[in-house]
Amino acid sequence: MSITTRVLTGEALEAALDDVARLRIAVFRAWPYLYDGDLDYERNYLRAYQSPGAVVVAALDGTRIIGASTGAPMTDHADDFAAAFKDRTEPLEDIFYCAESVLLPEYRGHGLGHAFFDAREDHAQRLGARYCAFCSVMRPVDHPARPVDYRPLDGFWRKRGYAPLPGVTAHFSWKDVGDSVQTEKSLQFWMRQL
Repeated sequence: MSITTRVLTGEALEAALDDVARLRIAVFRAWPYLYDGDLDYERNYLRAYQSPGAVVVAALDGTRIIGASTGAPMTDHADDFAAAFKDRTEPLEDIFYCAESVLLPEYRGHGLGHAFFDAREDHAQRLGARYCAFCSVMRPVDHPARPVDYRPLDGFWRKRGYAPLPGVTAHFSWKDVGDSVQTEKSLQFWMRQL
């Protein structure tokens, strides 16, 4: 396996957004997101990553993008996240938002998760950010779709210096696989100082 990673910004980032959209649809279909997505929604969602401070870290097997990790200044997402951070002392302009990391299952376990975080944190520091934050979906432990062998990523995130921010949650709606309507989900924010 000859996997490489590339940091994409500007035109290179824009050229990769359809690949990122397809990966999001495929990877987030599994637990814990159970996301039943479509390309039109994804293209609209990924517009936030056309900002000057945005980054996509692409994992490639040859020339094929098999994983991607996105990030942008939190101010690019202020409409979505300002309410969650209203009681925090950190200004939104000091926070870099590490959005999704999506990787096809057959490529997991080779250190790409660390490569994704390393590249986004480096990018954030170059932009002058003082913090990196991300959010993860919160599902009940007894959810019927939870796989028996599921291992949450909390340990991985904590080893990288991230901790959950008590009471700092975002709320988004999407349609779960097998459902006919969207339902609201809560997402827990995690953050670390750079």
